[in-house]
Amino acid sequence: MTIDVMLPYYGDVAMMKAAVDSILTQEDRDFRLTIVDDGYPDETLPAYFKSLTDNDDRVRYLRNEKNLGANGNYRKCLGLLEHDYTVIMGADDIMLPNYIATIRKAFLNPEVDIVQPGVEVIDETGVVYEPLGDKVKAYLRRRAVGDAADAVIAGEPIAKSLITGDWLYFPSVAWRSSAITKHSFRQQYDVVQDLALAMDIIMDGGKMMVSDTVCFQYRRHRESDSSVRALDGRRFAEERAFFDECVRDFRKLGWNSAANAAQAHFSSRLHALTLAPKVIQKRMWPGLKKLVTHAVKP
Repeated sequence: MTIDVMLPYYGDVAMMKAAVDSILTQEDRDFRLTIVDDGYPDETLPAYFKSLTDNDDRVRYLRNEKNLGANGNYRKCLGLLEHDYTVIMGADDIMLPNYIATIRKAFLNPEVDIVQPGVEVIDETGVVYEPLGDKVKAYLRRRAVGDAADAVIAGEPIAKSLITGDWLYFPSVAWRSSAITKHSFRQQYDVVQDLALAMDIIMDGGKMMVSDTVCFQYRRHRESDSSVRALDGRRFAEERAFFDECVRDFRKLGWNSAANAAQAHFSSRLHALTLAPKVIQKRMWPGLKKLVTHAVKP
């Protein structure tokens, strides 16, 4: 059961190399690593990528002729899948040595389409820490799955939980390839595309396993793309559009409790309010107006 590890890349070179090293040093070596370079400008990279492919036949490298952006590069990765299971790895995250083995064990359950393993958060320097937002994620996750070591959840309960507060860590999530290619990423989203994909699979009857085995380190940047989009309000405009779609989709399925949670989107509103002091400090007044509007608008 070879697992496709897709690495869409654009960004910090040193962190990307650390991510690649963490993949290549997995205890379970039955995987195929595909790096899809979105045209990052660094003259040292051709030699580095050539050395990877020359020395390890599990590694494949492609460079896009033009920059596709994150969503476009994710969708390109889906067109390159060769095996039944895949992970779309973050180019600045770290697989702990037991990641592939943990994912393989989870997919022994033939009903599972999505696997969320245990994750720890690291900062820019690689130090493990737990910001407030990740404490909230951990709380919501516990409420959804309880104390089970490997819980399988599906249907309206998981949809309601995730729409109340997205506790997934997308780069760590593994997917059944047939499920992810059936739905793909919605082209209109650049921040919530991962949650939208998971929700599409769940609404189609897919099941998720949530494992408590920690096997992945998710890097939390203070000035990540999603953080910048949050401060100027773009993130929340996108989230609101997605929530509105979910309300309609959930109602069609008769998932009225999940639809009410999507309509309320309390955690998203609270997130907007928590960013207000930082926006004021940076004097980003248009962004402040968008944050406040998102927080209070029905």
